[in-house]
Amino acid sequence: MLNMKLNFLPALAWLLLVACSQPQPEINTTTTEKFPDKIASAVIYEVNIRQHTPEGTLQAFTSDLPRLKELGVQVLWLMPVQPIGVKERKGSLGSYYSIQDYRKINPEFGNEADFKNLVKQVHDLGMYIILDWVPNHTAWDHPWITNNKDFYAQNEKGEIIYEADWTDIALLDHTNPETRKSMIDEMKYWITEFDIDGFRCDHAGHEIPLYFWEEVRQAIDPVKDVFWLAEWDGARMHLQFHATYAWELLHLTNKVAKGEANANDLANWIDHDLKEYGQQPFRMTMITNHDENSWSGTEFERLGDGVKTFATFIFTAYGQPLLYSGQEVGLNKRLRFFEKDTVDWADPMQLQPFYQKLVNIHTENPALWAGEFGAKPVRINGNQEHVYAFSRTKENNRVIGILNFSPQPQKFVLTDGSVSGKYRDEFTGKEYELSTNNALTLEPWQYLVFVKN
Repeated sequence: MLNMKLNFLPALAWLLLVACSQPQPEINTTTTEKFPDKIASAVIYEVNIRQHTPEGTLQAFTSDLPRLKELGVQVLWLMPVQPIGVKERKGSLGSYYSIQDYRKINPEFGNEADFKNLVKQVHDLGMYIILDWVPNHTAWDHPWITNNKDFYAQNEKGEIIYEADWTDIALLDHTNPETRKSMIDEMKYWITEFDIDGFRCDHAGHEIPLYFWEEVRQAIDPVKDVFWLAEWDGARMHLQFHATYAWELLHLTNKVAKGEANANDLANWIDHDLKEYGQQPFRMTMITNHDENSWSGTEFERLGDGVKTFATFIFTAYGQPLLYSGQEVGLNKRLRFFEKDTVDWADPMQLQPFYQKLVNIHTENPALWAGEFGAKPVRINGNQEHVYAFSRTKENNRVIGILNFSPQPQKFVLTDGSVSGKYRDEFTGKEYELSTNNALTLEPWQYLVFVKN
């Protein structure tokens, strides 16, 4: 525990300095509103229990809740907390997504009492907690393998199959009504026993028929109103889910950073996404997560000097933003997926103030809220190849973002005279005047955010 406290010391010292000066958004967990309405302003925080603390336990993570509350995040998504299969395990600790038993707690993380205490503490702080759920497959030593082989997808020889090179998991067959019924019972258990607030559903559209999710909602909705996040990029998922992954946008930002795409591509993607999905769905935006970090590289590897520019973009331009364990302190290593690899909380780049500012900007401005609760971004600078500038207006709240997506200085040319006027940048406090008559020079990767109420 001493090592954990020492690692968190820089973060806690910073929080003591800013806690009094930064207004904190509140979520009322007793509200009569339903999901997703009550978290329209929310930022989601992905929790990697194994790597978040030196101990890698639920109890140790619980001690970090006050810091996350001060950071302003409102929804905590926990990666799977169940026991990990031993048979065909990858590495020494295995994948969180190779579930050995849906109803138990991984003893490496703690026990049921630890999880219940975590949920209570989260709720007492006015936050929500959602659990990563793995409906697509199990570990090879899950009891269903022996007792219910017909729950699984099989080849012509009657052999249970796995996906791609993920040899540590066995694929389930959700065309079998008994598979679906059993899976729904397992999900209900976490609602009734632990009072969680929702599910992030892994591989939600892969080999899983949509009628399974219809049955899930029919069974769980009467028990508790919960939040449904699909790890999938497809408009049809919003028939049953509140939120989906904006995977294509993540991949596009990687291309922009490499010079393989530009600001016009980002603008076109948003326009296309709105046409495909409409404005009601929540689209989760991100520059990193557990998959991207471990398999594709850190945001610093992929985005280079543009990390803060792209972070500002996904927090202000579109969607519901995600933060991953350690992102707020500049985690600059690929966390090993099958081994212990603790996050370094030293924050050498002092990014926590930057991310708290982003969280506050997002949560305090209704124009930036998710789905129909926010405002559509309107581009205000024409088709400039390297600069994306937008305005989002909800009633009396207007947010303007101007971002240079290049390593060279660029000229910003305002083409929408309706937003002309004097503004103050939220990050630097510097004043600017926007006019169709005068171009604004942007430094490499510069980002500006203006707020008017």
